[in-house]
Amino acid sequence: MIKTIKSNERHHANFGWLDTHWHFSFDQYFDPSNTNWGALRVFNDDIIEPGQGFGMHPHRDMEIITYVLAGELEHQDSTGNRGVIHPGEV
Repeated sequence: MIKTIKSNERHHANFGWLDTHWHFSFDQYFDPSNTNWGALRVFNDDIIEPGQGFGMHPHRDMEIITYVLAGELEHQDSTGNRGVIHPGEV
């Protein structure tokens, strides 16, 4: 069964540098009836303040897909890969 969660019903958190709405349980928000969708574990709508971002942190066995609506976003990983994505890019 597909469960519809309206955007104003999703969990919201604002950390100052990050304003986010989580589609599934994540981090300190836990709803046992809303933990994932198949293999998709995390799906967030994030607004990141300019010059801010996530510090270097580990991930295991996952792919991260980011779609930029405005501005640009730089990503760097622990193996030295670095890239900048712009609006409309994935």
